[in-house]
Amino acid sequence: MGVVALFGDMTYEGARGLVGPYLALLGASATAVGFAAGLGEFLGYGLRLATGWLGDKTRAYWPLVIAGYAVNFVAVPGLALVGSWQAAVALLLLERIGKAIRSPSRSTLVSYAATQAGVGKSFGIDEALDQIGAVSGPLLTALAIWVVRDEPATAQYRLAFGVLLLPVFFNLGFVLYARRTFPSPESFEQAPATLLPRQGALFRWYVAAVMLLGLGFADWALVAYHATRTGLFELSALPLIYAGVMGLDALAALVFGALFDRFGLKVLAASALVSALFAPLVFLMPSAWVFLVGAVCWAIGMGAQDSIFKAAIAQLVPKESRGRAYGLFFALFGLAWWVGSTAMGWLYERSLTALVGFSVVTQLASVPFFLVLGRRLSRATPV
Repeated sequence: MGVVALFGDMTYEGARGLVGPYLALLGASATAVGFAAGLGEFLGYGLRLATGWLGDKTRAYWPLVIAGYAVNFVAVPGLALVGSWQAAVALLLLERIGKAIRSPSRSTLVSYAATQAGVGKSFGIDEALDQIGAVSGPLLTALAIWVVRDEPATAQYRLAFGVLLLPVFFNLGFVLYARRTFPSPESFEQAPATLLPRQGALFRWYVAAVMLLGLGFADWALVAYHATRTGLFELSALPLIYAGVMGLDALAALVFGALFDRFGLKVLAASALVSALFAPLVFLMPSAWVFLVGAVCWAIGMGAQDSIFKAAIAQLVPKESRGRAYGLFFALFGLAWWVGSTAMGWLYERSLTALVGFSVVTQLASVPFFLVLGRRLSRATPV
């Protein structure tokens, strides 16, 4: 499933690194970019509430995973054919819907095997493979842009999005192979999950803390929008920067996943302290090098989130209701991300200082929650 995710991320992360400036080229404002990015994340997370329930109800985990990846046939390469930012946003939302369809079932399948090898380490490895694709996708689009570097910007974007059809084919081929090879992954988790006292209360506090973190974590589309609007980087450099960010994301996922198995949710508090630094570095300092340092902080925060978020749920929730838990968790996280992204897009056009203050305060507000939860979980006592 890590290899499946590799080609999946190669597809949509290859597009994601260009989405912000592409929408700007088509006439979208910063508010529209922030709103669209946040709405996409909300749909991608919010619809998981339904698809997670559907997966647990029907146990049709594999069909949902396959259907979710099949959406990429239309959504990502189709960006090469649109002529307005509204149409581009529609395809971006479709891609997020596909992710919503597959994600709870995919996380559930991976969690069954992860319980044998350590959930933090396992989801960290899965995320690292995922991010290899996230690095490869932007590199592929950067190569495409370089090939037609003398053409108008519109032609460069269209070729960059068009070549992403290639990893779509590999993605679907490997997911079908995985389905044939491991038809019943639930057999990997033989013993029932260890029940903690007042497990539901722990889960609710955990969701609240993560929502605070998501509220202040800006989408990369707004970060890339700022990079082009201020002239810090040329268009051709953006996919390379994003590839580097995704590489650091992969490394952070491995490190923080292993640390989670040893220290628990306290590790997520530490990552939040680092990710809170990205906004002032990216938005307040008119320097390319400082921007890159901020991008590193953003990548560390993202990598920690991608590995620990899912690993914690695998420990908190019994396997028979894990799909619904993943769905509910990411629905609420997506709502917080949408609200935060829209607010930061609106603030961007009015006050960068206010944007930075909003981002830093909301992320730091999550730290005490993670510290308390980490202590409660280590003692296995109720909140």
